[in-house]
Amino acid sequence: MIPESTGSVRVAGLGPDVADLGSGGAGLGSGGGGRRIAAGELAAVVRATNAAARWTWDDTNRWYPALLAAGVRVERAYDLRLSHRILRQSALTAWPEPDGAPPGPWDLMPATPLYAPTDEPAMLFGAPGETGTVRPGPDPVAELARQSQVVDASAASGRLRLLLAAESAGALVAVELFHTGLPWLADVHDAILTEVLGPRPRLGERPARLEELAQRIRTAIGAPASLNPDSHRDLLKAMERAGVGARTLRKWDLEKIEHPVIEPLLEYKSLYRLLTANGWTWLDAWVRDGRFRSEYVVGGVVTGRWASSGGGALQLPKTVRGAVVADPGWTFVVADAAQLEPRVLAGMAADEAMAAAGRGPDGRGADMYAGIVASGAVATRELAKVGMLGAMYGGTTGSSGQVLPRLAKAFPRSLAFVDEAARAGERGEIVTTHLGRSSPLPGATWHELQAGAYQDDAGEDDVAKARSYSRSWGRFTRNFVVQGTAAEWAMCWLASIRRRLWALGVVDDAASGAAARVPAPFAGRPHLVLFLHDEVVVHTPAALADSVVDEVRAAAAEAGRLLFGDFPVQFPLSVAVADRYADAK
Repeated sequence: MIPESTGSVRVAGLGPDVADLGSGGAGLGSGGGGRRIAAGELAAVVRATNAAARWTWDDTNRWYPALLAAGVRVERAYDLRLSHRILRQSALTAWPEPDGAPPGPWDLMPATPLYAPTDEPAMLFGAPGETGTVRPGPDPVAELARQSQVVDASAASGRLRLLLAAESAGALVAVELFHTGLPWLADVHDAILTEVLGPRPRLGERPARLEELAQRIRTAIGAPASLNPDSHRDLLKAMERAGVGARTLRKWDLEKIEHPVIEPLLEYKSLYRLLTANGWTWLDAWVRDGRFRSEYVVGGVVTGRWASSGGGALQLPKTVRGAVVADPGWTFVVADAAQLEPRVLAGMAADEAMAAAGRGPDGRGADMYAGIVASGAVATRELAKVGMLGAMYGGTTGSSGQVLPRLAKAFPRSLAFVDEAARAGERGEIVTTHLGRSSPLPGATWHELQAGAYQDDAGEDDVAKARSYSRSWGRFTRNFVVQGTAAEWAMCWLASIRRRLWALGVVDDAASGAAARVPAPFAGRPHLVLFLHDEVVVHTPAALADSVVDEVRAAAAEAGRLLFGDFPVQFPLSVAVADRYADAK
């Protein structure tokens, strides 16, 4: 799709795998003049096109919201912006521009925001049927041709194609999550806050419970009534004068101290966090018409994990999850992958011993850490967990450091895999995920410290700083390969779930119970409403709940096959069906 400055869109034919609405375009990039349509007519054109078509556009956020608003779902799409970022940085590709070339328009293209300060998401078009204003941008036909040439020339073209398809499918899911929203009862949320904090205070005042705790804090350290516990600097000074001995206000530091101020202070910090992150102001800003909508940022973290822009969809505390209630006649299917990262590591390293531990004695693989204990590598599940986290995140001290040698003996391939990724990072090299997303190079500070350590006049401090920074970057690359590949598995899982849910069809009875709440084209259909790295929540007509459970499990198995073929690593899920999100966890 090519935007025109006149408020129209040119839809070019780009070959059999892409929506062919051009004037005889045959082959990649040969769209000719294409077909010009008014921007407001695009939904009708997409609706009339073969459902199996793959749409290629510069930015899913830019085009898809208006289509969904018109009740049109796209089966497949290719996001040039997201794909460009992956291919430009991947060590598995030979990008036509040199590494030192200045960023071009595709490198600098930001994601089109879905959420605007007004009550409506930012749309590319006006109301359905109207001609809106379309921003002109760089030529997507030329960019698609360049990306295709880069992928075709790579020795890992199959893996890269899967990564780009999964990332693009994730972009569709993210827009659909915003479109449908997460069911949320504002009155229940208000009741939760009132029970925990007290009645909603007037603007500028603390809730009653926080004010009570603030007074207890002042009394415990003999501070005046003017002390504001929200000021970390003033509070630490007052605690120092009282001889508390606290150097920070971190929870794990405070818990080591015995003093009357600690108990009310810890409770105050917890409740203050709830108030500021998910209190009444949050409720007013983010919940509309019984739905919470937060904008997901696909690939917003360097490893490929998602981030969120406003609303904090990736960090919903247990305290407020009781407000997440399914519509009448509907329910939630909540599923999360068990020990995803160590299972991904077993697949990447082709470690049959660790894969066997993941299957467990019963072959069903519900708990990989229990399987590690059963293998004889360590004595307890806690040690297995601590050791594996240390292996993936670079923990070499305490219990983790003691367990790592035993894990390395039991699972040499997996431990060697992450150790080599760490050594590559320490050398300042790039590491790459299973499908082809590469880590960034270390920045100027790394290079300056390494160069300084080799100077003739370098002292012990210079060498120690360089070594410390190098090891820190090695811990980053150690985890990058695992967390990044886990994100790739999750994207494949999401894409499979999305396809399978749509294939389940419509339940008319459910649509009548929530017709005003579930927007087209998802009325009466099960649909994703929340994604948290290795967890999904599906909002489904109650009659389809069992089928949804089966499809979510099948999608996890499919994601494993897509990444690791027939290698026998399992990805079991913990699945619950509940009308309230809080009851599923």
